[in-house]
Amino acid sequence: MNYGACLPLFGTIIPKQSSVLLKVVEAIGFKMAWRFCLFLGCAVVQGAVDKYPIGVIFGQGTDDMQTAFRYALYLHNQNETGKRIELQAYVDVINTADSFKLSRLICNHLSRGIYALIGAVGPEAFGILHSYSNIFHIPFLTPWYPQKIPLSPLGSLDYSLALRPDYYKAVMDVVHFYGWRRLIYIYESHEGLLRLQDVYQSINPLNSSFVLEIVRQASTAEDVLNLLRTLERKDRHSCKYIILDCSADMAQKVIIGHVKDVHLGRRNFHYLLTGLVMDERWDHRVKEYGAINITGFRFVDITKPNVRYFLQNWERLDNLSWPGAGKSSISTQAALIFDVVSVLAEGLTKLVRKKNEGLRPLKRLDFYNINSTSSGIECTLNGRDYVVPFEYGEKISKSVRKVDMEGLTGEINFDDLGRRENYTLDVIEMTVDSDVVKIAEWSDNGGLSIVPAKYTRVQSLDGVVSGRTYIVLIILEEPYTMYRKAEPGEVLSGNDRFEGYCKDLADLIANKIGIKYELRLVRDGKYGVENPDVPGGFDGVIGELVRKEADFAVAPLTISSSRERAVDFTKPYMTLGISIMIKKPIKKSPGALSFMNPLSKEVWMCMVFAYLGVSIVLFLVSRFSPSEWQTSETMHGTRLTNDFNVNNSLWFALGAFMQQGCDISPRSVSGRIVGAVWWFFTLILISSYTANLAAFLTVERMVTPINSADDLARQTEVEYGTLMSGSTRDFFKFSKIPTYSKMWEFMSSRKHVFVKTYDEGIKRVRQSKGKYALLIESPKNDYVNERQPCDTMKVGQNLDAKGLGVATPLGSPLREQINLAVLDLKESGDLQTLQNKWWYERSECSSSNKQDTSQNELSLSNVAGIFYILIGGLVLAMVVALIEFIYKSRVEAKRKKMALDDAMKVKLRKSIASGYEPHG
Repeated sequence: MNYGACLPLFGTIIPKQSSVLLKVVEAIGFKMAWRFCLFLGCAVVQGAVDKYPIGVIFGQGTDDMQTAFRYALYLHNQNETGKRIELQAYVDVINTADSFKLSRLICNHLSRGIYALIGAVGPEAFGILHSYSNIFHIPFLTPWYPQKIPLSPLGSLDYSLALRPDYYKAVMDVVHFYGWRRLIYIYESHEGLLRLQDVYQSINPLNSSFVLEIVRQASTAEDVLNLLRTLERKDRHSCKYIILDCSADMAQKVIIGHVKDVHLGRRNFHYLLTGLVMDERWDHRVKEYGAINITGFRFVDITKPNVRYFLQNWERLDNLSWPGAGKSSISTQAALIFDVVSVLAEGLTKLVRKKNEGLRPLKRLDFYNINSTSSGIECTLNGRDYVVPFEYGEKISKSVRKVDMEGLTGEINFDDLGRRENYTLDVIEMTVDSDVVKIAEWSDNGGLSIVPAKYTRVQSLDGVVSGRTYIVLIILEEPYTMYRKAEPGEVLSGNDRFEGYCKDLADLIANKIGIKYELRLVRDGKYGVENPDVPGGFDGVIGELVRKEADFAVAPLTISSSRERAVDFTKPYMTLGISIMIKKPIKKSPGALSFMNPLSKEVWMCMVFAYLGVSIVLFLVSRFSPSEWQTSETMHGTRLTNDFNVNNSLWFALGAFMQQGCDISPRSVSGRIVGAVWWFFTLILISSYTANLAAFLTVERMVTPINSADDLARQTEVEYGTLMSGSTRDFFKFSKIPTYSKMWEFMSSRKHVFVKTYDEGIKRVRQSKGKYALLIESPKNDYVNERQPCDTMKVGQNLDAKGLGVATPLGSPLREQINLAVLDLKESGDLQTLQNKWWYERSECSSSNKQDTSQNELSLSNVAGIFYILIGGLVLAMVVALIEFIYKSRVEAKRKKMALDDAMKVKLRKSIASGYEPHG
């Protein structure tokens, strides 16, 4: 054998270097070259990747699961780190209800030489796949068992394996945790009925603390809602605890239909969703429409690094190429199918690497029986009286069951029977306007484990301890709680150091329930928001109550869903809402021309033009009408005269306008028409003027440019804003109401309108000269408006409605008694009395805000203008008379050819002597 026979191997392995290798062989000789050839060839063969075919069967309507499978296969085949095998999948999507087609499809997969089957099918197809798997020893992996499988005979192996465990015990533990007694169980499919059977079998009738009051199957969301409506009509006020076992889509339809139905209650319903549906992305309408308690289970822990990394990549996928991907969440079913691929690949890889007990590394041609006539398994007997199973099926199944890895659904381990063990479920709560919150963990080893000091609703059996001094938290904010000013020589200590609305409220509550208490300021001065960096997950007042550092809090705490999860609130002791604060318009002092205010400048100008126009028209029609001309005898003879010359026309129009009339009247029809319409015009105008004049002269109006949120939204001249963070800002940010959404767009585009504190916002309102409005909670608005310098005011109605409540730690025995005390104080009017005391009776602006109900007298400033006109008219008349006197004297002097001074003296003597003023 010459060394040339080795050259094709070199050319196949590294063709570009074959000429170089030939020279190397010639240099080192044949024996050394042949050994080098074998070494290099073995190295390349050992580094080669073997392809292992698998069969995959999906039922219809499983797009997200198919995408998760494709993505898992893609990631596995692309990852070359330590990989020795590559999975080659044959995927079929069929109607699994057709048993004949399904059987032929399985046989087709077996004939291809597959090493395992993966199936996500319903109960109608699972039995067939399970049967074929056990008969032909083909490992069958599925995300879940849709029905109960019979136990295998002792010593035999079941070749099927499911990744979703039976967690009915978790359902029972959650029911016990909430302390439910009477349950309503509603299930959608056969799978839900199987879980119900497990629950029934685990219940000890003698020791059970709850009873399944109603069990009903519902195929649609409307069936569920009809059942709930029937129960609500029978008993509207009882609490209803519903175990709902259905798909995520149906669960969301039920919840949305419930919160939109005005005939169904909300607070008295609590849903426990037993299907693994909390990993789904919930419809935003669940949060928008109302508050219903929802509890469920989550299998995918998004806080784990491997899950976060996967979801980041999953979100980047194109939804068109990868249907169901492209979002920040993945359903439990899709996560399970992803883990199925990972488990199978891990099991095959470990088996390939295993070399003990004389087992050769598995290659595709070694997997099947040598006597088999095909590369795969034949479903037909082919003349035999026995079935030829897969030779390595048992080894592969056992290798897969020994897999120990971290998947999307947590730790993946199996016991000897192939059941999932050492797994953990998150117990999730969700209510209105909040995200999904983890309240507990459930594991098959440790049972239910509550998240420490957060959202735990433990029922306490302790009562109020007489003689004990309870710690009451307060926070400094006027007028709720303030430091009290000591009188001369007085030393303040204990609760006497404080005063305010909340101090008085705490006194009333303590007297009602008969306890002693000590007021203590919250340490960080905050009300309380979620903060993962502090113990208990909250800071401020809420955080100290969560950590049980105080017994209850009497402070202006807004009741919200996130706080309600962490602490208990009483009924609201005060209702409030978002209101608008603006600078109070400055009252205008009456001017000399205040009498002109009833009519606008345009109207006054039009009146002048109308007066001139009527006078001119009357003059013209009188000139053209023969009826207005008349003959008169003069010293010069008979002449035609017309009363309506320019002067008389102007005088007639002015007399009619002043409602006084004139000594001449038109005789012609046209002239009388002009006079009639002018009289009617002046009648309406003067009547309107007189009616408005009384209001303008007796009432000093404050005209506000903004009167509602709609006014703010429609304009851009007056800016408006809220606190930089808080419930008010979130209200506008997440509101779906068009007016408020428009206001949020305005504010978000102008970051300078937001303020850090209310004091900063109030100062800005006072200094903005009416060009800034602050959106502030109504009690604070009312209180500031009653403080000096009394230059702010509240306009419009509140934009929303919420309440302030007394807060207690979860399960506190004081809650119910404080709640009853608050209701008693509200019914007796004590709470309203307190509010009047601290808001209005102590007002610094009371005198200016009181409206005078007596009739106002007109001051000289109100009517000064008409005196000015009177005086001006008299002066003008004197001036005109003087001019006329001088003019007539000059004419007389020219006629008699005498000096002007002499003529004026003669004229003056005649005027005095005859007793009349000279007019010509």
